Amino acid sequence: MEFQVNVRIKVCPFYLERKAAEWDIKKTNYCSRYISSIEYVREEDSVCISVTAPDHLYLTNNYIVTHNTLESIATINKADAFPCLVICPNVVKINWQREWHKFTDKKAMVLTDSVRDSWPFYWQTSMNQVFIVNYESLRKYFVRRITKTEKWTLKDVEFHNTIKLFKSVIIDESHKVKSTATQQTKFCKGIASGKEYIILLTGTPVVNKPKDLVAQLGIMDRMIDMGGWKGFMLRYCSGPNQASNLKELNYKLWKHCFFRREKSKVLTQLPDKVRQIVSCEITNRKEYMDAERDLIDYLKRYKEADDEKIQKSLKGEVMVRIGILKDITARGKLKEVIDFVKDFQENGKKIILFCNLHEIVDRLMVAFPSAVCVTGRQNMQEKQASVDAFQKNPKTDVIICSIKAASAGITLTAASDVAFIELPWTYAECDQAESRAHRIGQKDSVNCYYLLGRRTIDQKLYRIIEEKKHISNAVLGAEDNIQTNIVDMMANLFETNEEEE
Repeated sequence: MEFQVNVRIKVCPFYLERKAAEWDIKKTNYCSRYISSIEYVREEDSVCISVTAPDHLYLTNNYIVTHNTLESIATINKADAFPCLVICPNVVKINWQREWHKFTDKKAMVLTDSVRDSWPFYWQTSMNQVFIVNYESLRKYFVRRITKTEKWTLKDVEFHNTIKLFKSVIIDESHKVKSTATQQTKFCKGIASGKEYIILLTGTPVVNKPKDLVAQLGIMDRMIDMGGWKGFMLRYCSGPNQASNLKELNYKLWKHCFFRREKSKVLTQLPDKVRQIVSCEITNRKEYMDAERDLIDYLKRYKEADDEKIQKSLKGEVMVRIGILKDITARGKLKEVIDFVKDFQENGKKIILFCNLHEIVDRLMVAFPSAVCVTGRQNMQEKQASVDAFQKNPKTDVIICSIKAASAGITLTAASDVAFIELPWTYAECDQAESRAHRIGQKDSVNCYYLLGRRTIDQKLYRIIEEKKHISNAVLGAEDNIQTNIVDMMANLFETNEEEE
C-alpha cells in the first residue's frame, strides 16, 4: 500500500534563499478539511473542548494543554464578575496578563508603583477590567494601616475602600495561604470577603495535613459547610497523625467547593513533553538598556558593512555583545527565578535547572543550600555523586546543571520539571537538556519551563530557536556558520522591532 502526502502551509518552510525564492503558496485548494454542517445533538455538562480523537487530546498554542488558569478565566468572564483581582506568585503575573488578553476581550493590568493609588481610575473609565498583584504586594496596594504592632489579627487590619470594587478574586497557588498565621493569608481573607466569586487554584491544597485546608476554606467562606472551625478540627484533624475521617472530608469537599482531576487520569491525555514560557522581570533594566544600545549599534554597522573582512570582524564583536546581554539578563531575572524554584520546593517537587554562567550556578547554590550541581568545574566522580543524590535522596530537590556539562549522558528522571534560566544557541541543545528527564524511567509528563527575561534578548533568542529549529543542523558544519546565522537573524529581529516601535 502506498500513500502520497502533500503538505501546504502559509509560512515559507525554506531557510536557503534560492529555495525560498522559488516557494509560492497555492491560492486554491488550500484546506483539505472543512466544516460541512453544525447540528444540535443534545445538552450535556460542558467541557473545555472535546475532539474526536480516541484520547480526546488537543493542544493549544506553544504546546500548552488546557489548565485551571483558563477555566477560572472562563468562569469569571462568563459570569461578567468584574472587576476581578488575581493574586498570584510574582513570577507568573505577566503570564496571567497574557492569558486574559489571549482568551478574552478584557484588559488586564499588573499593579505597579506607578498606579498604586490610581488603579481604580482604570476600572472606572473602562480601560481595565482585571488587576493582577503578587502576594507580597497586597499590603502595599490594599491595606491602609494595621492598628496593632504585634500579634495582630484580621480585625486589626484597616483596608482601603477600593477593595469593595472587586466582584471576584482569583487566588493562584493557594497553598501559599494554608497557614492562618501569615499576613498574606489574613490579607487574602480580608480582600476576598463578600465577593461574588472566589476561586482558589492549586495542585496541592493539602501539603501536609487536613489542617492545611482551614485557611483556604476560610477565604472561600466554606468553613460553615465543614462544621465550622471547631467542628472541622475535631472531626478531620484528630488522631495521632492529625488526620481522621478522610473519606467523609473528601465527599464534603467535592460536594461544596472542590474540583480536581487526578494526575493518574490526566496523564493519559497529556503529551510526553510540554513546553511553557514564563516571563520574568529583570532588576537591572538600566544596565540592560545600555548594553542593548551598544549591540544595536554594532548590528547596524554589521548590516551596512560592504567589505567582507570588516563584516566578519564585526560579526565576532556582535557575538560578544549578544553574550554580554545574555549574562546581564540572567543576573537580572535571578530574583524571580529563585521565587519560581521555591514554589516547587513548597509543593514537594524536584526540579532540574539549566544555565551557563558559573556566577548563576554559585548564586543559586547559595539560595538553595541543599541543592547539588553538575558543571564543568567538577570531575566525573563529583558529577556522578550529584546525580545519585538527586535521583535517590528525597531531600535533594534541586539540581543545577551547566547546559554544556549536563545536557547529555546523565539521567535525571527523579524530576519531571525542567527549567531553563539561560538559553543555549540551538534547538538541539534544548532538546538534549530536556531529555535528561524525558527518558526511559520517567513515569510522568515532563514540563519544560523557559524562564525568559521580559523585553530582553531572551525572547529574541527563543524566537530564533523556535522558528529556526533546523539551525541545529548547522552543528554538522563549521561553527562560524552557526554564528553567522544567529547574527543575521538577530539583526533582522532588532530591525523589525525598531520599525514596529
